[in-house]
Amino acid sequence: MINPDEQRRPQPPLAGDETATLLGFLDFQRATFGWKCTGLDAAGLAATVGVSSMTLGGMIKHLAFVEDHWCTRWLYGRDMPPPWDTVDWKADPDWDWHSAAEDSPEQLFALWLDAMARSRTLVAEALADGGLEQQARRTPPEHWHGEPPTLRWILVHLIEEYARHNGHADLLRESVDGLTGE
Repeated sequence: MINPDEQRRPQPPLAGDETATLLGFLDFQRATFGWKCTGLDAAGLAATVGVSSMTLGGMIKHLAFVEDHWCTRWLYGRDMPPPWDTVDWKADPDWDWHSAAEDSPEQLFALWLDAMARSRTLVAEALADGGLEQQARRTPPEHWHGEPPTLRWILVHLIEEYARHNGHADLLRESVDGLTGE
């Protein structure tokens, strides 16, 4: 861990190359999300704010899905691992969010940690095989005009996804026990 802060988040390199900077910011965003969710019981992970149905538990499961979706399915064109491989996404496009209420905190964190480990392994393989310019192996939808994203795009998208949800996590965590911080 590079210069961890008081929340044990690794600090991105100040003078790293593009790959080190992207991976550094992704790990920082992942660690920020983990910090916002750590130490909560099932009730804390199921808490909502206002009229939103969003929960930290749902967000944990959603981000596990996002990791597998972009690194397993898109980058390498592989079948999704369990539990994603048996979901009827047409019946419930937000299954990852909704089904989290049925999982224990331990199950949710294990799912997320496993998905991140798979992503890290696949990204390392892709970096060794073709670098940031490597294109995803999955055929893109028509609205992408046939152009698959590069590994660079996938990493930036993962950073964006975590950063966006970290804002949501701030509000949810504060509503549970008052924990605040960036």
